[in-house]
Amino acid sequence: MDIKKSINKKILSNTYYFILLNIINKNIMQFKDIIGQEEIKKRLIKTVKDNRISHAQLFLGPEGNEKLALAIAYAQYINCTNKQDNDSCGECPSCKKYNKLIHPDLHFIYPVANTKEIKKATSIDFLPKWRNFLIKNKYHITLNEWLKEIGIEKKQGIIKTEDCNNIIKTLSYKSFEAEYKVMIIWMAEKLYHSAAPKILKILEEPPEKTLFILISEDQEQIISTIISRTQLIKIPKIKDEDIYKAIKDNFDLREKDISRIINLSGGNYKEALRLIEQSPDERYNIDNFIEWMRLCYKSDFFEINKFVIRISKIGREKQKNFLINSLKFLRLCLIYNYDKDKNKLKFEGDDLTFIRNFSPFINSSNILQITDECDKAVYYIERNANPSILFMDLSIKLIYLLKKKP
Repeated sequence: MDIKKSINKKILSNTYYFILLNIINKNIMQFKDIIGQEEIKKRLIKTVKDNRISHAQLFLGPEGNEKLALAIAYAQYINCTNKQDNDSCGECPSCKKYNKLIHPDLHFIYPVANTKEIKKATSIDFLPKWRNFLIKNKYHITLNEWLKEIGIEKKQGIIKTEDCNNIIKTLSYKSFEAEYKVMIIWMAEKLYHSAAPKILKILEEPPEKTLFILISEDQEQIISTIISRTQLIKIPKIKDEDIYKAIKDNFDLREKDISRIINLSGGNYKEALRLIEQSPDERYNIDNFIEWMRLCYKSDFFEINKFVIRISKIGREKQKNFLINSLKFLRLCLIYNYDKDKNKLKFEGDDLTFIRNFSPFINSSNILQITDECDKAVYYIERNANPSILFMDLSIKLIYLLKKKP
């Protein structure tokens, strides 16, 4: 019997369950440990076999599609001293250091912000926390979670000029022991506008045997001169069948619950994990979305104002997360409205009741406009718009749009 399946999740708290699961799984990041993405894996492996490794690559795709895990597994495979046909060996000295993220030729840059303890913060100030955070979460992470981990969830994490200076300084040294020095820039769209130009020259003409892997979820926020200097590798959402297998192998859940999670996650494995955990943030987003839509439909400005005041205090990353999750729920309402198979989404309880009652108001005449307005709101939040004004303005627009008939 698989020891993972023998764990009775019902008698364990979520926290203890995931700690135990991490103990069972050694921290190894090889291609075989990554969920789905078989075509991308083959493509990356082929570049190594053909000795055609591009010195600067941009891994682009939506949240929860294993981009970061692929980048680390790729770097590990490149520097493995006993490469297998389709994966790193996992046992050589290089692989063992990669497994703990302590290889001296593996470097990371990621968004940070100043804290009470660190007044001029850079990535290197949080490196121990970053390593522990990745290992603890099996490389399934989001920007909001990272900012919360380092206590800056109410701020905008950015990659600063000092980080770019550190990139240039670090890569100017010879590699310690590996064939390639690897610099992974996570959430490259957070490169501060005055910082990005500093790394243009080294991106275009890096030292010999240097590999840049930039990871991004939003190509439009990356300056064109960065994009033009990288090889673009588009990484798609994870296929439903691959998420199904991962959940089935690691969690003792009913088929009905797995189907519901797959529908809600939309190819995002991190989202699937959030749904499995039923985290307070997830429930908060759903409950507030339902309340918001009901208030907008009733045009209850007094209660809308109270809602706007409350949502304005939760921090910008949580506001963005709330809007992104709202869009997912709206998509499901649209599917329910038009799909003849009403049991396909596998909802239960109050959520199902809301979708059944609300779905007629999400239709072809308004869904594109609603989506566009929510997307713009996320964009403006990232640019430090006043949240009270933004959410009130968006609520007024929704009041009008929800009245549009197909």
